Amino acid sequence: MLKRRRFKQSRTLDERLADEAARLREEARALRPGRHREMLLRRARQDETAIQIDAWLKSPGLRPPT
Repeated sequence: MLKRRRFKQSRTLDERLADEAARLREEARALRPGRHREMLLRRARQDETAIQIDAWLKSPGLRPPT
């Protein structure tokens, strides 16, 4: 049986997603308009949406389904 390799993340998910989104936007800023640039911007928006969803899931107003 294979053992899973586990490690502790040194930064939170929000921090990693925010850094990735900023990096992608910076990379896209250096490119000319085109498919690759749009793909990078889309991935940056997905990371930002993931941050918002994670914050929503952690909010105290949520209740478990009954």
